[in-house]
Amino acid sequence: MSRGSARYREGPGPAVVRHVGGYAPFVEFCAAHGARADELAADPERLIWFLRTVGSQLAEDARLSAAAAVFAGNTIARLRPDAQWTAYEGAPPTVGNREKGIEVDRLLEGLRSADDAEVRGLVSMLLDWAGDELDAPTALPPRPAPPAAGQPRYVRPDLPTETYYSHAGEPIPYGRQWGADGPDPDSYSVDSHPERFAGLHLVARALIDHLTAVYDVDVQDDPVHAGELLMEGKGVLRAVKVTPRDPEEAPLTFVLTGYPGVMVHAGVLHDFPFPVCGCDACDETAETVADRLEMLVLTVAAGGYSERYPVGRKRWSEYALAAFDGSGSESGQGEPACVNAARLHDAEVRLREVTGAWKPWPLRRS
Repeated sequence: MSRGSARYREGPGPAVVRHVGGYAPFVEFCAAHGARADELAADPERLIWFLRTVGSQLAEDARLSAAAAVFAGNTIARLRPDAQWTAYEGAPPTVGNREKGIEVDRLLEGLRSADDAEVRGLVSMLLDWAGDELDAPTALPPRPAPPAAGQPRYVRPDLPTETYYSHAGEPIPYGRQWGADGPDPDSYSVDSHPERFAGLHLVARALIDHLTAVYDVDVQDDPVHAGELLMEGKGVLRAVKVTPRDPEEAPLTFVLTGYPGVMVHAGVLHDFPFPVCGCDACDETAETVADRLEMLVLTVAAGGYSERYPVGRKRWSEYALAAFDGSGSESGQGEPACVNAARLHDAEVRLREVTGAWKPWPLRRS
């Protein structure tokens, strides 16, 4: 959101929008209807019932309706210190925290047709959410170390090129099959040519060779390390664990599968499959999947990877990646994969020893 229309929290970490402007028309509307906007903002229950009462009038004026949605969103954001506005290109804005996000535009639309019981349910949900115990704060994003002077660069190996054909004998242009209308509904869960991902094995081996040549690590090539995966690999062909010397540096385990594909276990509690899904609808190629595989591996080695467990009341696991080359970031959180209690306990103990993000791997001495 533009800094001209939103108020950002000051300080380190990602920008957080707590208050959005553009609600002045709704304030004027409230005054004309004998209601004080400041009192409505301080009493979400009263605001919800007011919005329900005047909903048909708001719907007649798009500018006024948008102002009312912003006002309602700001009121919801005030209910919890961890609440914020979030907006993505092409999607409606939401307000909430990591556990609950509310589309304020849809909220106003729903109130117009809601009965009394549904309105009371909405109010109860908001008040319960406001009174919930605060969850753990969001971790600061990891900061990968820049490459050292003279540090060898990774070079992707040449990947095999081959044309794949449909049942009708037509070439399949993987990576550009679908236009603006999106995938063919019949293409979901159809995996016609998984062999197109065989080149990922070349990429994984090249990455292992690069890590071995550049960093001070221990490398163990043993199928037993496939047992470190939390997910189930489809036909394990090879498992290689690359462990840096410092326990505050995240190890990587590469598992080459017969799918064909590659699964990487990073740190202590997270698996990353490549490809995530090879169905025709996803329209992936070996090149696009290799981009993500290389980003993960090189980012972990550069110290751009963090893990937390347990996070908040739900004791979720969490990871964050900040790309080694500054090209982007990603994160995720949720219930830990189905692992035994002993492994979760070991992960909790291990991550207590890691201050912030996993550290960058040390370079191999000349």
